[in-house]
Amino acid sequence: MNTYLYILFWLISFGASIAGAICGIGGGVIIKPVLDAFGVLSVSTISFLSSCTVLCMTCYSVIKGKMSGESLIDMRTGTPLGIGAAIGGVAGKSMFQALSSMFADKDMVGAVQAACLLVITLGTLIYTIKKDQVKTLRVENAAACVAIGLVLGIFSSFLGIGGGPINLVVLFYFFSMDTKTAAQNSLYIILFSQITSLLNTLVTGTVPEFSIWLLVLMAIGGILGGMCGRVINKRIESRVVDKLFILLMAVIIGINIYNIYQFMG
Repeated sequence: MNTYLYILFWLISFGASIAGAICGIGGGVIIKPVLDAFGVLSVSTISFLSSCTVLCMTCYSVIKGKMSGESLIDMRTGTPLGIGAAIGGVAGKSMFQALSSMFADKDMVGAVQAACLLVITLGTLIYTIKKDQVKTLRVENAAACVAIGLVLGIFSSFLGIGGGPINLVVLFYFFSMDTKTAAQNSLYIILFSQITSLLNTLVTGTVPEFSIWLLVLMAIGGILGGMCGRVINKRIESRVVDKLFILLMAVIIGINIYNIYQFMG
């Protein structure tokens, strides 16, 4: 890879992590499709690098929030959701490996991921625009929380996006959280799923080939983005976060349509 690509990957991880920390989407939902669009690395390598970047960002954001006493994480629901997401993270990674082994043409794997992400992102966008008209729930049962977290973890790990927009929709609908509270709880859930996904990749020996310096740069970008995103999140109103989230979803939909065309072409 050329030097300018290293710089570009760092900028993408940094910018995506800022947006991810503000909106609670982890950043992977931006990093994964954007890097796929460049087509310079394999789908599995991009998934792995994206997951590691998201893990670094969420680690910083969650720990910093707890240490500063500014955390809005609801441990009664967040921890069961996180446990479910951890189990789902392993299941999702296994599903990705199974899908990869099914296709000799790895571009097909990328096409399937892009199509799934397109559907999820489009559904999220529609829900976010209409959410004021939707009657929400307040799920408190721990077993139900684990089951919901399991589904989130599977999507998160299988798509290599960390957690993304689907987390927010679930937290809005099932737990009646406001935007900023949902953002912090989403990052907490993402942290669980990404830790187990990474451990599963290491234990099963399915780590793809990549430059260690690229991983370091993207991890640094993720942490710095998380720092900037936390500061910005505290200074803006929830309605501004909602508008940014809608804008990001629209952009991601466009990128995924392009990626499907590229992979299928």
